[in-house]
Amino acid sequence: MELDRSKLISSKDMKEFINEMKEIFYTYVFDGEKVITERAKELFLKHIDNNEENMNIFFDNMSKVQEEYVEDLKFFKESDPAADCYEEIISIYPGYIAIRFYRLAHELYKLGYKMHARFISERAHNKTGVDIHPGAQIGCPLFIDHGTGIVIGETTIIGKRCKIYQGVTLGARSLAKGAQLKNVKRHPTIGNDVTIYANASILGGTTKIGDNTIIASSVVICDKDIPSNHKVISEEPQLSFIEKTK
Repeated sequence: MELDRSKLISSKDMKEFINEMKEIFYTYVFDGEKVITERAKELFLKHIDNNEENMNIFFDNMSKVQEEYVEDLKFFKESDPAADCYEEIISIYPGYIAIRFYRLAHELYKLGYKMHARFISERAHNKTGVDIHPGAQIGCPLFIDHGTGIVIGETTIIGKRCKIYQGVTLGARSLAKGAQLKNVKRHPTIGNDVTIYANASILGGTTKIGDNTIIASSVVICDKDIPSNHKVISEEPQLSFIEKTK
């Protein structure tokens, strides 16, 4: 086993980059200005990679990400009657903070900066209790309520306007001989307008949840497709039945 100390990521450097990106987010959300600071570009080249082409791609993509931040924010306010104002959601809602970190990390992940992306996602995990792998493909908007204990795996695909509650796992099946599964789809695909209630587990790369479907609390679904416009109900884990909603 050979290790290269130079590949280690500095916690201090990444926090500096994250904080600058947070200020860019605030400038857009509160002032309506899409500004990419020279400081942010400098920190990318210094702490991520001295590659101007990738830097330009990253910050070009941030225009879309900033719009997603606002779309997510509006969906949170629309979805949670306990939210008194947008400022409350931005400041203290773990679900919103986690999805904001994810969207930033995902852009780095797409460019191949996987360790940097994982640093950001694990920082969010530590702060919020929500574990979203930056490789997941998550539509916009997304609502995460409470958040604690949510796990979303690397090859998960989630559609638009989905709602996910605490303790949900969107995971893989057995990780026996796990290294052989690298670059294989191991996690489920979730359609649009899907609601997944607390402590449900949806597992396996072949699992597909159709649009406008409700997954009740504590349901376990593994390598099984659920059609659109259905409700999956269970009084105890592993004993699920499907009820058409329309």
